[in-house]
Amino acid sequence: MAREYKPQIVTANDLFEGDAVYYTAAGGWSREHGEAIVAWSKDAADKLLQAANEQQARIVGPYLAEVAMGDDNRPSPVHFREAFRTRGPSNYLHGKQELASSIQTDA
Repeated sequence: MAREYKPQIVTANDLFEGDAVYYTAAGGWSREHGEAIVAWSKDAADKLLQAANEQQARIVGPYLAEVAMGDDNRPSPVHFREAFRTRGPSNYLHGKQELASSIQTDA
């Protein structure tokens, strides 16, 4: 019996800045997980991954990641690793982590 297909997005790392990026419907990359285009079938996922692999001058290490659709109809990470990647590098507070930290302490 074939496994049920789970929706997926293509993610990679920006070659120049190292941030996690997500493949969008416009054929570009966004640092916002929720802006990623969702593949609803294995064939669609394979095509998105192939298109991402053709952009090796901009990104590195593209792969498929499972997502769940949120109430806002945007993809959200399913696995811990992907949720962790949305918060940016983990070695010290900077970028997205610094912003999130300052918002929490200001409240």
